[in-house]
Amino acid sequence: MHFRKSLATAFLFLATAFSSNADDRPNVILMMTDDQGIGDFGVNGNDVIETPNIDKIAANSGSLTTFYVSPVCSPTRASLMTGRYNQRTRCIDTWLGRSMMDTDEYTIAEALSAAGYRTGLFGKWHLGDCYPMRPQDQGFDDVLMHRGGGLAQPSEPLENNRRYTDPILFDEAGEAVQTKGFCTDVYFDAAMKFIDEPAADKKDAPFFIYLPTNAPHGPYHDVPEDLRKHYMKKDLESLMVNVPKNPGQLEKSKDQLARICAMITNEDQNVGRLIEHLTAKGLLENTIVIRMNDNGPNGMRFVGERRGMKSHIHEGGIRSPMWMHWPARVKAGTTHDGLAAHIDIMPTILEATGAKAGPNALDGTSFLPLLVEGGKRDWPKDRQLVIQSHRGTEAREYHHFMIRQGDWKLLHASGFGVEKFTGEPKFELYNLKADPKENRNLVAEKPEVFAKLKKQYEDWFADVSSTRPNNYAPPLPIVGTEHENPTVLTRQDWLGESWRVESQGHWIVEVANAGKANVKVIFHPDLMSGDDVTVTLKIGDETHQAISNAGTMEFEGIELPEGEVRIEASQGDGDSKVGAWHVELSTR
Repeated sequence: MHFRKSLATAFLFLATAFSSNADDRPNVILMMTDDQGIGDFGVNGNDVIETPNIDKIAANSGSLTTFYVSPVCSPTRASLMTGRYNQRTRCIDTWLGRSMMDTDEYTIAEALSAAGYRTGLFGKWHLGDCYPMRPQDQGFDDVLMHRGGGLAQPSEPLENNRRYTDPILFDEAGEAVQTKGFCTDVYFDAAMKFIDEPAADKKDAPFFIYLPTNAPHGPYHDVPEDLRKHYMKKDLESLMVNVPKNPGQLEKSKDQLARICAMITNEDQNVGRLIEHLTAKGLLENTIVIRMNDNGPNGMRFVGERRGMKSHIHEGGIRSPMWMHWPARVKAGTTHDGLAAHIDIMPTILEATGAKAGPNALDGTSFLPLLVEGGKRDWPKDRQLVIQSHRGTEAREYHHFMIRQGDWKLLHASGFGVEKFTGEPKFELYNLKADPKENRNLVAEKPEVFAKLKKQYEDWFADVSSTRPNNYAPPLPIVGTEHENPTVLTRQDWLGESWRVESQGHWIVEVANAGKANVKVIFHPDLMSGDDVTVTLKIGDETHQAISNAGTMEFEGIELPEGEVRIEASQGDGDSKVGAWHVELSTR
């Protein structure tokens, strides 16, 4: 990892007998969908959405039945990759420069690469688009990814035109790749090609594949049409929590849900293809396949005996299935109800493969002994887990959090979408064993339980918030190195008010070496009237201007000072001033 400095107590992970020598080390495939809920599977009681291949995997897997994730994308991904609470990693939100992960963090891919594994990511990264935060900078050999939080977002090339089908993706060299097919099909095709075509120097090495799809995340305009039509014929109202009374709104809701279901079943079909591929190559027996979700569903729909959706900290927003399929070591049907979470995935994979952890202390614990045959099934009954996530530039105490220990859960549902709450926290306390839908608040009736969990949360918050100096400052893209040229800055990582076309914002970067750069400023086509406009580029203290009517403007030979630099690009002035969509910096 580039520019790493150890800021935590060294932690040596002891490899166990699960992987006693390199010859029998398992392959690992980690699959995660985006915005699919815990209730979106046949095996979890959904009789509308068709997931036969995943249902079969689940039936032949070990399962953790009380598994938690964060309520939104990037925080889950940071915890998943590092085995640490995302508040330690600087990744605290999903946009506006706060989904980038600090490069001091040591990832699963780095650990497995150091242990001789081939590593590949195919799909959604969402932890930084620029050097040194890209997956290829964080331990992945092979990459095929979209930028930012998804396709059809400001991070994609304008030429992609919001496509999920035939998307423009990016490889490990940072080069744009025009692909063919629906995005999920493309990711699985790339994963199978990766299995089949190892690099010459790693021909006999085991592999680690991270397969995080952006589906079924919206928007929903471009989905497999045959499956959409199929679902429009089904009883989708039975999945809705609040069925619209207005016929027009009901039809609109059914169409959107049909599109979501289409993407879910498409992913399931790809899982079936992958399992068939592993079977045909004789790899299934000793390949660990982990299947999970990143957060709750993208809408109020069936989540079993729970309530909530994505962004909520009630159970429906933060519970995920966790299936581990490993025929060589895990007996089908093995289950455990101990509290576990995304932070436990990395230590579990490290134990299964015999790989070593890095310099940072892990928050997670390996759950491998709970699922493998002959494993020790003890799990601390007093374990506590904390989940917290909300908009903003820093984590705030008591804001949109939950802490769980045993059957008890304390939370403050102050809203993911606001940077801070006002007034005093309105705490909720539930006994989830007796009240899985979180309907009866017991704060007043159980003051001793409330006080205990509140203190544990406060201790946790103080701990994670002091992980490093200036703990919640965003990491910076580094410009002017051999690793990336040009550097493309998008609204995904700008510090601005929003992604709206008419918004304003800026970027903070670190320039590795002073020198000249050509800077291309790109504006959203919706702003183009054909009239001449003034384009302004500010690099540190220097301002450059030019007239353009083309939607782009290239400034040549611009001086970049070494160190931390503020970059702002806009067109117009006064009330008509709007920010650039992308800025490309090509250093000489």
